[in-house]
Amino acid sequence: MKPDLEPIDEAPATVELVDVVRTYSGASGEVRALDGVSAAFPPATFTVVAGPSGSGKSTLLRVVALLDRPQDGLVGFAGKNVSRASTRHRRRLRRRHIGYMFQQPADNLLEYLNADEHVRLGSKLRADADPRRSLEALDMLGLSDRTLHRPAHLSGGEQQRLAFAFAAAGSPLLLIADEPTAALDHTAGARVLEALVSLSRRGLTVVASSHDPAVVEAADRVLRIAHGRVEAS
Repeated sequence: MKPDLEPIDEAPATVELVDVVRTYSGASGEVRALDGVSAAFPPATFTVVAGPSGSGKSTLLRVVALLDRPQDGLVGFAGKNVSRASTRHRRRLRRRHIGYMFQQPADNLLEYLNADEHVRLGSKLRADADPRRSLEALDMLGLSDRTLHRPAHLSGGEQQRLAFAFAAAGSPLLLIADEPTAALDHTAGARVLEALVSLSRRGLTVVASSHDPAVVEAADRVLRIAHGRVEAS
């Protein structure tokens, strides 16, 4: 792979992990959250990471999103080796190219911004010249009548959908969602699932973790993980 300091091309991103190890310090000692994981996430593909609680799904997503740095192994993003990229460089890549939806809505949203301002900010961070495309996401997710509402004045399900719209704003190269339908009813979950599939069809690299059978069934591919290791893909 090319050196990590080269700029990322404005093209769909393939993310690649090779023998990635990620450990944490726990009360009982070192926890090996990822144990030699290798996987590729190609563009225009919707991949679901599935597995039991504590299997390493969220850690895998955080490594793919450049939020966590592995202790060992290689992380490639759009053909560049970013395994040892500086904190500043990784932050710049995330802001410009990666949309991330945390499992808890409060971790995604800014309390002082309304729904419209969230998607406009997402578009601005990714240098999208036409923020109207992002506003279309609010309509697709059933939030067109909540554009002037701040998170505190939205229900939990509405916050979750706004978090998704914020992550997808500005058409990032990579969109990651941690349990995107977990807090949603059937109708709202179906809207988010439709948006995930639609974005992957537009060429984005879409990766989500989920226990939801409907999400797993809609995926192009499923990466199953247990005890920090890939079981099947």
